[in-house]
Amino acid sequence: MRIASRRVVRERVEVHAELPKGASVTVMALDGDETFEVDKDTERMLLAAIAQCDRGQTTPMSELLAEL
Repeated sequence: MRIASRRVVRERVEVHAELPKGASVTVMALDGDETFEVDKDTERMLLAAIAQCDRGQTTPMSELLAEL
């Protein structure tokens, strides 16, 4: 998995990375109210990840970036 934050330029998302043909890509765009909807499985996954962070079970950013 790769994580990339980019801006929209001329109505397109520009990602300067090599991606394999047919790669699955998810784009999340913030609305004015910055909310989004997900299915129940994704909600459970997000809540579990938040709880994991609350317990201090995190990965330092430098380690995450080194793995990418």
